[in-house]
Amino acid sequence: MEVAGRCSRKRKSAELGSPEVGAASEGRGPGPTAGDQVPPPPPLPGAEGGGSDRISDLPDAVLGEIISLLPTKEGARTQVLASRWRRLWRSAPLNLHCTPYLFDRHARDAIISRILAVHQGPGRRFCAPVYHLHGDRAEAWLRSPALDNLQELELCSYTFYLLFPPATPQPLPAAAFRFSDTLRVATIGECHLTDSTVQALLFPKLQKLALNRVSISETSLHTLLAACPALECLLIHDSTGFRCVRINSSSLRSIGVRGFSYQTGLEFPELVIENAPSLKRLLQLGLCYFLHISVISAPKLETLGYLSSGSSSRLVFDSTVIQELRVHSFTTTVRTVKILAVDMKALSLDVVIDLMRCFPSLEKLYLQSDGPGKTNLWRRKHQNLIRSLDIRLKTVVCRHYRGIKSHVDFATFFLLNARVLELMTFEVHDKDYNEAFFAQQREMLQVDSRASRGARLRFTSDWSYRYISLDPSVHDLDPADPFERTQPPIADTNFMLCGNC
Repeated sequence: MEVAGRCSRKRKSAELGSPEVGAASEGRGPGPTAGDQVPPPPPLPGAEGGGSDRISDLPDAVLGEIISLLPTKEGARTQVLASRWRRLWRSAPLNLHCTPYLFDRHARDAIISRILAVHQGPGRRFCAPVYHLHGDRAEAWLRSPALDNLQELELCSYTFYLLFPPATPQPLPAAAFRFSDTLRVATIGECHLTDSTVQALLFPKLQKLALNRVSISETSLHTLLAACPALECLLIHDSTGFRCVRINSSSLRSIGVRGFSYQTGLEFPELVIENAPSLKRLLQLGLCYFLHISVISAPKLETLGYLSSGSSSRLVFDSTVIQELRVHSFTTTVRTVKILAVDMKALSLDVVIDLMRCFPSLEKLYLQSDGPGKTNLWRRKHQNLIRSLDIRLKTVVCRHYRGIKSHVDFATFFLLNARVLELMTFEVHDKDYNEAFFAQQREMLQVDSRASRGARLRFTSDWSYRYISLDPSVHDLDPADPFERTQPPIADTNFMLCGNC
C-alpha cells in the first residue's frame, strides 16, 4: 500500500497562486485608475550581469503581441522599462478592460478617454459596463481609431454593482456594431437588440457569442445566429423575448444555456438542435426549470450536463426522454456522449444506472449531491445487470461526498464493477478531511477488492466548489471537459490509493 505523503504548507501556498489576486491577475482587471503608483520594474534578463537583453532583442511586432495579452495595468506599466517600451505600448494592439467601480467612476472614465486618445495601435479587446454606454461619451469611445479592427467586444452586465439598475433594457449605441467585420468574440449584456438593428448585421469572423440578460425577438435571434457563419461557442444567459431557439449550424461546437431570468422571472421554454454536425458540448447552466431540449441531429455530441433533479427540464433524443433525471422513455441509446454531469438531491444508484444505459459510452461521470442519498443496495437488485452492463467509466467525481453508508454503497458499485476505472475523486467537507476519515473510508470502500487494479482514489476538501459561476463567460464553453476542476483545491489529498497498492 502506497499512501501519498502530506503536502507541506509551503507547497499548498505555492499551488494557490501568487499574492496578486482578483480579476486583474487573470487579464480581466480594471484599467489604470487615478493615483496608481507604478512599482519599479524588475531587472530585465541579463541586465544585472551586463549581458544581452534577449526580450528587448525581439522584433517590435512580437513585443507588441506580448503586451496586448497583458492586463491593462500591466501593459501600461511596461512604459517605464525604457523609451522604446513606451512607444511599443502605445502602438501594440489595445487590451482595455474597464470594471465599474462606482466610487471613482469619473476618474476611471477620464482615464479611458485619455488612453483611447493617445493609443496609436489597433484594438484587440474592449470591455466596458453597458449601463453607462449611452450618450456622446459612449459614441466617442466606440468610434475611437484606437479600437479599429477590434477583435473582442464585451459590453458587460454589471447589474450587481448598481444601486438602481435600469428598469428596462436600453438599445446599444449604433457605434457598437461598427466592428462586425473584425469581431471574433462578442459579449452583449443588459440591453435590447432591436429588429431593425439585427437585420443589418453580419459577423463573418465571429467565433464566440454571449447574450447575457438581453431582450431580443425570436425572429431577430435566429437572424443574428444565421449572420454568424463561423460561430463555435454560443452562450444564452437569462435572456428574454423569444420562446424557442432553433440551432442549425455547421460550425457550432459548444452551447451553454441558462433559461431563467432573475429580473423578469421568465425563461425561454424550448431549445431545438435541428442540425449541428460539429456540436460537442451541450451545457445547462444554473436554473432551467421548464426548458425542453430536443436533439434531432448532433452526431458528435460528447459532453452533456448538468442534468438536474431540481427542475422540470426535459431532454429528448429521438424517442428517448429524460425528465427530472428519470428516463421516461428509452428506445434509443446515445453512444457519442462520453462526459456526463448530474446534479441530484439524493445520491441514487438506480438513477445513474438508468442514465448509463442511455449513454453506454460514458468515460467521465460527475455527480453533485447535497442530500443524504438513497439506500443504494445493489448486490442482489442489480446482480443480472452487472453481468451484462459494459461499464466504460474511467473517471468518477463525487462532489459533497459524506462517507455515510448510502454514499459508500454508491461508490463501491463502481469500485467493484468498473474494470477500466482510473480515478475516483471524492470532494469532502473540511470536517471530514482528516486521517481518521480516510482510514475508515479505505475499509468501507473495500479498495483491496476493486475491479481495476490501476484505479486510484483521491480525496480533496473543496465542498463549495462549482464548475461554472453564476455569471458564466462564453470562454467557459471552450474546454473539452468544462466540468473538470480548473483551479487547485483548497487542500489536496492526504490519501491517494495508487494503482500498484
